[in-house]
Amino acid sequence: MLPVEHRIRTPREFGTVMKTGTRAGTRSVVVVLVLSQQRPEHHIAPWRCGFIVSKAVGNAVIRHRTTRRLRHIVRDLLPEFSATLPAGTRMDVVVRALAASAELDHEQLSADVRSGIKRALRKAGAAAEPTPPQSETENRHV
Repeated sequence: MLPVEHRIRTPREFGTVMKTGTRAGTRSVVVVLVLSQQRPEHHIAPWRCGFIVSKAVGNAVIRHRTTRRLRHIVRDLLPEFSATLPAGTRMDVVVRALAASAELDHEQLSADVRSGIKRALRKAGAAAEPTPPQSETENRHV
């Protein structure tokens, strides 16, 4: 379970992300994200996530299993991606599962979600990969 501060819960929040967000699709998921600036005095979580899993994915048991799998994957991935964003930037992400998501194993689904987030961040104009730190000798020669 994601902590409350990391969840997108209301229809209004979902609607805002879906209407104004940057989309990137893979074979099993569509990732929609919105980057926004937050004030430093507000101690708001740097990322939030919500999931949309329709009946096209399968019956209730399969849909709930798919949601749990996606939640587990996102819980591990989003802190890594949010760390690459400038300070004070908040990332709201909605992951919409497609029918193929129920069939994939964990590694394939995780790779699809990672790819979708990277592509959506790139489209939104943010760095999708952390930049490796330069060594001291590289810094002197620059």
